[in-house]
Amino acid sequence: MPGSTPTVVIAPDSFKGSLSAQAVAEAIADGVRRALPAAQIRLCPMADGGEGTLDAMLSRGGERRMLRVRGAALAEREAAVGLLPDGSAVIETAEIVGITDPVGMAIDVEARGTRGMGEAVRLLLDAGARRFYIALGGSSTNDGGAGLLVGLGLKLFDAGGNELEPTPEALGTLARVDASGLDARLADVSFVAMSDVDNPLTGEHGATAVFGPQKGVKADRIGALDAVLAHFAELAEAALGRQGRESPGAGAGAAGGLGFALHLLGASFEPGAEVVASQVGLDAALDGADWLITGEGRSDAQTLHGKAPFIACRHARAAGVPATLLSGGVDSNALARLGEHFSGCFSPAPGPITLEVAIRDAARLLANEAEQLARLKFGA
Repeated sequence: MPGSTPTVVIAPDSFKGSLSAQAVAEAIADGVRRALPAAQIRLCPMADGGEGTLDAMLSRGGERRMLRVRGAALAEREAAVGLLPDGSAVIETAEIVGITDPVGMAIDVEARGTRGMGEAVRLLLDAGARRFYIALGGSSTNDGGAGLLVGLGLKLFDAGGNELEPTPEALGTLARVDASGLDARLADVSFVAMSDVDNPLTGEHGATAVFGPQKGVKADRIGALDAVLAHFAELAEAALGRQGRESPGAGAGAAGGLGFALHLLGASFEPGAEVVASQVGLDAALDGADWLITGEGRSDAQTLHGKAPFIACRHARAAGVPATLLSGGVDSNALARLGEHFSGCFSPAPGPITLEVAIRDAARLLANEAEQLARLKFGA
């Protein structure tokens, strides 16, 4: 198609530890323009509910705000949140109690909590928000969402009537849950939990057993912590008059049990990448397009389980637009399965390079590879 003016949609996730989704999209766009200077390029930075979701949700407008809330270690920290043009709020769990926060990760997982999540909701209620998007990926906590609820006014007591901090280690002595002090404004609030996790709160497929070890839960503590969350859940459900542990098809076990707490607040659960796709106008961008390029830091079989590149690809195929995967790395063992969906899977690495170099030079490498792909596809 020499001389043509194709329309290219660029909708990658972030390359974690290297480039934001917006920066990845811009680097790929630079390469496409080298080969196709007249191309119409539409950028739709993506995310799937984990790190980078706030940036993606704000890419079409809105306001970023910094709030002072407690992190996973219960020390105050500055955390970014977002207000969308329609007044909805966006809270990224990874921004407040993220597994990449060295302060939070420096203490034992049983001492970490999500109180800062509730504090963020309250501050945004003060700002007038009544609809909340909660991105649940990337948490370092395993408190069943007790901290979130306490941050919103719930109170926890031991048998002696002493008020408890909402951490796993303290929940071991929990005897009573009092919901009378919950923020009254919650009655007028709607929550959308952005998560692809469908695990229950407890049991062999629950938050502690499946996700706890990567957060630091020791093998010999899994059973005990699981029992602590089950006991908290039983009392919390009775206090709030709602069920949340076993809700069919929805992830009470997401983010160390934050999903459970959000169930108790009446949240709906939606795939994170689908929420972002809607917010960034992906379907509108694909209308009349000739090509989609998507990608992420590393693609493997898990990409096909609701990750941003797969969702972008699925939308593209529905629109009759071929989709190419351009990721920092592609697992060779997953190529056959990925190839069933993508029209080619590529990595920008020109040869054996170190991870340090790949991260440092990611923008240049992406631009170079995108240029070559555009020349191949359009005969430029």
